[in-house]
Amino acid sequence: MAILDIAEHDNAALKAATLNAVTAAAKLGGDVSVLVAGAGVAAVAQAAAKVAGVARVLVADAPHYEAQTPENIAALVKGLAAGYSHIVAPATSAGKNLTPRVAALLDVAQVSDIIAIEAPDTFVRPIYAGNALATVKSADAVKVVTVRTTAFDAAASEGGAAAVENVAAGPDLGLVRLLGREVTKSARPELGAAKIIVSGGRGLGSGDNYRKTLEPLADKLNAALGASRAAVDAGFVPNDYQVGQTGKIVAPQLYIAVGISGAIQHLAGMKDSKVIVAINKDADAPIFQVADFGLVADLFTAVPELVAAL
Repeated sequence: MAILDIAEHDNAALKAATLNAVTAAAKLGGDVSVLVAGAGVAAVAQAAAKVAGVARVLVADAPHYEAQTPENIAALVKGLAAGYSHIVAPATSAGKNLTPRVAALLDVAQVSDIIAIEAPDTFVRPIYAGNALATVKSADAVKVVTVRTTAFDAAASEGGAAAVENVAAGPDLGLVRLLGREVTKSARPELGAAKIIVSGGRGLGSGDNYRKTLEPLADKLNAALGASRAAVDAGFVPNDYQVGQTGKIVAPQLYIAVGISGAIQHLAGMKDSKVIVAINKDADAPIFQVADFGLVADLFTAVPELVAAL
């Protein structure tokens, strides 16, 4: 049995989500190959070769892979799929964009967002916003799987010595053209990989209140900033701050929810956090049902007091 893990990267460095996917792939019990498709990706390939548990690294380096458009990468993966029993990718925005195309090209059913592996053909995934778990058994010859990264520990980035092999690039289908990217830069940790997250909800009232109240706390804790969907929809913060079923799925060591009521959509994205602290003036807010520590108080008083105490 052989598993193909599709690496996520920016043509310069391997992204952390790939390490979680490698751990999941290794649990399937076969040799794990990592596919690095891009332009000028020698450094990425070398980093992938050092990851513990990787048997070999396949490199497809071509100019038309620079933008990593899913149409071109899916065609490449289809050409490689014959030698593999499983094709694995992280359940990130990039993975969710790519793997359904791969599954369609292979005429198989995708198994999405798995959180556990019971057997090479049997997987566990959340449904109903995480309120139930489904055990899914696939009879397809090639199983296309996306992995919820928070459910699997990251593989060690050092210690491996995989062979690096070049593979022939697939065709440039010319179906789409990347016009540009807008990258948000921040001195704070990335939301999906942060160990501490401070999130705000509609209770903050405005974007100005969000920044004035939560940024000092995040600075003290060296934490990432997040938000509920209600806060994002109200325009307090950009979309990439959103934590929840339709935002980012996170599982930090510490999650501080400020002015967040705890709608099912939000809980689905953060309830696997190791320690959850909730601050809300409504004692009946659903967030307190999942919180390890809850403070019923006016957030505009409690948060500055917490910052002063730190």
